[in-house]
Amino acid sequence: MNIIFFLIGCSIFIALIFLGAFIWANKSGQNNDTYTPSVRILFDDEVVVEEKRAETKKS
Repeated sequence: MNIIFFLIGCSIFIALIFLGAFIWANKSGQNNDTYTPSVRILFDDEVVVEEKRAETKKS
């Protein structure tokens, strides 16, 4: 029975660590940019095309 209390205490401690990390991430502004992820995929293709053009000019 003692091990159950120990495991419950450990799980609550780990949950508090994760809660603290979540609060810290929100306060530091890591989730403020909502525009860039939606258009990031559009810019990836253009970079590849430009790299291929640069390679063909060197050849």
